[in-house]
Amino acid sequence: MVSTNRQRNIRFAVGSALPTQGFFAALVFSAALFCSAAVSVSSAVGQQSNSVVAVVNADPITRQMLSTATLERYGETVLDNVIVNRQLILQACKDRGLEVTQAEVGQEIQRLATKFGFSVPDYLGLLQEERDIDPGQYGREIVWPMLALRKLVADQVEPTEDEFNRAYLAQYGEAVKCRMIMVADEQRARELHQQATTTPAAFGALAKAHSEDEVSASVGGLIPPIRRYTGDSRLEEAAFALANDQISPVMQLADQWIFLQAVRRIPATTPPMTAMPTIREQISDRIRDQKMKGAASELFAKLQRDANLVKVLGNAELMQQYPGVAAIVNNQRISIAQLAAECVKRHGKDVLDGEINRKLLTQALSKAKKTVAEADLQAEIARAAKSYGYIRSDGSADLAAWTESVTSDGDTTYDIYVKDVVWPSVALKKLVEDRVAVTEDDMQQGFESNFGPRVEILACVLSDQRTAQKVWKMARDNPSEEFFGRLAEQYSIEPVSASNSGKVPPIRKYSGQPTIERQAFALKQGELSGIIATGDKYIIMKCQGRTKPIVADIEAVRSELVRDLTEKKFAAEMAKEFDRLKDTAQVDNFFVAAKEIASVAPSGQSTR
Repeated sequence: MVSTNRQRNIRFAVGSALPTQGFFAALVFSAALFCSAAVSVSSAVGQQSNSVVAVVNADPITRQMLSTATLERYGETVLDNVIVNRQLILQACKDRGLEVTQAEVGQEIQRLATKFGFSVPDYLGLLQEERDIDPGQYGREIVWPMLALRKLVADQVEPTEDEFNRAYLAQYGEAVKCRMIMVADEQRARELHQQATTTPAAFGALAKAHSEDEVSASVGGLIPPIRRYTGDSRLEEAAFALANDQISPVMQLADQWIFLQAVRRIPATTPPMTAMPTIREQISDRIRDQKMKGAASELFAKLQRDANLVKVLGNAELMQQYPGVAAIVNNQRISIAQLAAECVKRHGKDVLDGEINRKLLTQALSKAKKTVAEADLQAEIARAAKSYGYIRSDGSADLAAWTESVTSDGDTTYDIYVKDVVWPSVALKKLVEDRVAVTEDDMQQGFESNFGPRVEILACVLSDQRTAQKVWKMARDNPSEEFFGRLAEQYSIEPVSASNSGKVPPIRKYSGQPTIERQAFALKQGELSGIIATGDKYIIMKCQGRTKPIVADIEAVRSELVRDLTEKKFAAEMAKEFDRLKDTAQVDNFFVAAKEIASVAPSGQSTR
């Protein structure tokens, strides 16, 4: 096992290696498509098109079916954000005669593991655990492209001696410990500055009373030590120009007005000479990474500007003209088969889960001799729109606004929304509709729960019985509400009651907490409950009285109750039915099994 600190280290390590912004978010590569074009992905996919990836109650799902479903959902996104970008980088590498070998990938993984204090197995294992990235994926999709980009911009990212010296001073150089006062109004800043310069010893008190930067104000204006080359040069120059206790002029930073008082100088740190090689490598890596982001972004923007791109996918006319082609990048064709293979690689597991669930529902509908009609789908869409507040002035569902909302992420089309969200919901409703009925008892309970009286209480939640007994005895001996509130502030482990002197939302009937409800409704105003054990918590309540019923006549809210209770009953029955279908099904998922086998392949195995 690795320590928590080392886990934090690896999270940083993975974060710094992962593409994070601009085009970096799109450059999650696969080494296979950076290899020799002699391997025909189209041929490979064709050979596997009829292989079975899962069997659901003896009904197979083939690789071709999975490819089609995955392409339908993610084809355009993967083409735009991955494949085209990859092809541009690949062509740039070829034009410059650059190659990243598997040996270089392995060496880089070893270097990163060592840099953050891990063995390679621990490093790769924690990547799997923390980020769900298997070793092969890490080599293909993160390390390989990082090295390729580094080679493409190598002549632009090597740190100069001046850059190294600046970074070294920022980390180990002299620093100035300061206090700061920050306000948004210039006139107010100058008034405070006059007071501070008149009485420098009062600077901390002035900051605490008047500075609008709450973090520093709470500690008398103290801020982290200011070093050179770490932030705003004006702030650094002002700090280093001060003698101890001296106060800087008022400066404007962004929309704030600030001034500093020097507290003391912190001498530069001189690391041992034996540590210098490691320090130089760490600082140089940091500079290189920072420069690479900018240089690679500029390079990629240029590649995009200069590219001759024909996007075929989604254009009916071009798809007829170029059958089997997804896009043409600088006269290089990217096939639909290549795109489908990439989509499956990235999203196949999740899409297959959805296809398995669809099979289960389709089989159950067939067995029950039920069907889902277009009218059912439209009714469900209208219901969903209304439930989320998309309603026209006449009370009807605003379907246009709702559709725009559910497709606003740019990845979800209307057809996919209907297929992946609406149809499964309608199918489950069809399967359980005969079991859902709202009885008069349900109506009465729903009425009492939603509109009936509630018990207003103060509560103290404890984690162990001994503490609960001690608090209960103190509350019994001093029955005032004020004292109970102080006990809750001191002892309650529940944030709401602890921060509000024991005050919590009123307790209603049929809320799903029968033990607490029973005890609460048995209390009279001012009465203290016993110790209520629920789960691993212990609760003490003090009754403050009851609220008046919101609505006296059930008939006034009957239609609202019927709608609410029906939806809740449907939701509960649908969840139970779906769990039953999964629990009783015979599902063999060969796709997931194959990925699990691949993820535990020896680390020396090729990532191609």
